[in-house]
Amino acid sequence: MSVNRPPDRVDVLVGGAGFAGLALAIALRRTLGETFSVMVTDPTLDPPLGPSLGRSVGRESLDARASAISAAARRLFETLGVWPAVADEAQPILDMVISDSKLDDTMRPVFLTFAGDVADGEPFAHMVENRLLLAALADRAKAEDVRLLPCAVEQFVPGAEHVAARLSDGHTVTAKLVVAADGARSQLRDQAGIRTYGWPYGQSAIVTTVAHERPHHGRAEEHFLPAGPFAILPLKPAACGRPDDAPGSAVTDRTTIHRASLVWVETAAEAERILALDEAAFLAELEKRFGLHLGPLRVIGRKAAFPLGYSIAASFVAERLALVGDAAHMIHPVAGQGLNLALRDIAALAESITDAARLGLDCGGPPVLERYQRWRRFDTAMMGIATDGINRLFSNQSDVLRLARDIGLGMVERMPTLKNALIREAAGFTGEVPKLLRGEAL
Repeated sequence: MSVNRPPDRVDVLVGGAGFAGLALAIALRRTLGETFSVMVTDPTLDPPLGPSLGRSVGRESLDARASAISAAARRLFETLGVWPAVADEAQPILDMVISDSKLDDTMRPVFLTFAGDVADGEPFAHMVENRLLLAALADRAKAEDVRLLPCAVEQFVPGAEHVAARLSDGHTVTAKLVVAADGARSQLRDQAGIRTYGWPYGQSAIVTTVAHERPHHGRAEEHFLPAGPFAILPLKPAACGRPDDAPGSAVTDRTTIHRASLVWVETAAEAERILALDEAAFLAELEKRFGLHLGPLRVIGRKAAFPLGYSIAASFVAERLALVGDAAHMIHPVAGQGLNLALRDIAALAESITDAARLGLDCGGPPVLERYQRWRRFDTAMMGIATDGINRLFSNQSDVLRLARDIGLGMVERMPTLKNALIREAAGFTGEVPKLLRGEAL
């Protein structure tokens, strides 16, 4: 069958070929086998699909960002057969330090530290570049015979037994369930009439990759500054001669390039000003926040800024429709949980669909959707409230609040039981954890 001519019927139609959409498709095909058909549509899937889909798999293939993959998310990728493709490029976060200071402070005292393991030899998170992870997901999807189409779902009409969907290439597909994995501006969510609630923060996150002279030893750092958090996230060292390695710097004379991914939060206006600076002025602003404890710095990645806000859908489901990832929720990156929340969505939805399918039940029927919504919406809302509160507590100029929060951080530092609970939360092992996130096959 031609990849450009979709079949008349599929079990699940996924709109969006990002992390969540591809991971869900892989999970369903890997679990339910060749009798269960899954199609993923995304207009950024470039035809023809070559031998490595990661070279042409859409918006996130050009993503300058890296993501913190929690221990639970790593177990999910291991179970789906994706992790081996990125394991050599994944940098374990071995410890983390948190400081709170003003921008011009000469000293940034550390108030809170976290050891990196949730179990012997299992770090609570790894850093992986988005482009590498998306390539691995795309290649795994192809290996699992997921149908990938370079088009969008233009319209869908739910019925008693199936959804009739019209694609932008002119074809019509019927499915038992449509999954909206098409991002924060989800057209599928809007077509279903699902409202979202939230607010903008008036902040933007500047992201880029830097090279530094000294090794980071797997340490992540988060400096809380009045404008917002400044996170230094360790990446795997790269060999000299990589395409992103420009000559003419002392750093490039070394055998390896030590690298870090930055998530640098500023007010929206200040972020715009900083991005417009020339290279020398940008580096000067960077060094004010980064410091020189890792030696001279050099920007080696594309610089970009992303507006920040909080958003949650009024419902995660509609008739024969489920929302996952950014289509369902957007939270502040202060805790690095955005992608991990999306993966919790797909793990819960995949388990709900699988359990129904194995019993011969309708995988898009109300019991499946109601189970998924009960599983995910409360947890997501609580995480959104937590990250919103942390951002508001730390992103301000108040000396009174600064004193209070520093006392609080110091108290947490002296309470090992509480610190361990926070590490397990960050690792994704609290609450009702789906099987895939426990590393168990469905």
